[in-house]
Amino acid sequence: MIILGVALLAGCTLLGQSIGMWLGVATGLNVNVGGVGIAMVVLILASEYLKRRGALPEPTKRGVEFWSAIYVPIVVAMASQQNVRGAFSSGMVSILSGACAVAAGFALVPYIARLGRAPHQPPSRPTPGAR
Repeated sequence: MIILGVALLAGCTLLGQSIGMWLGVATGLNVNVGGVGIAMVVLILASEYLKRRGALPEPTKRGVEFWSAIYVPIVVAMASQQNVRGAFSSGMVSILSGACAVAAGFALVPYIARLGRAPHQPPSRPTPGAR
C-alpha cells in the first residue's frame, strides 16, 4: 500500500509539471513556471480529499507523508538553481508571474490552515494577559 503513496506523489508531480509548462508557454516564457510548487499544492489537496473520504489507508498515508517530507528539500534545491538575473532581465512577465504566485500563496494561507483543524474546533485565540 505504500506504493500508492508514491503513485499519488508521481501523479501530482506530473500534473504540476504539466501545468507549470503550460503556464510558461501561455506567458511567453519557454520554461516551467512553478510546476514543483503546483505539484505540492495538488499533493496536499489530493491527500486531504482522500483522507476525508476515508480512501487513504494508514500505510498509504505514511508513504505520502514520507515522500512529502522528502519533497521539500528537493524543492529548495531546485529553487536554488533558478536564474534570478535571467528572470529580471526577461522583463515584466517574470516579475508579474512571481508577484502573482506570492500573492496567491498569501491568500491561500487561511484556507490551508483550516485543513489542519477539526470541523468543530474554533480558531485558537491568545488569552488576555498571557505572554
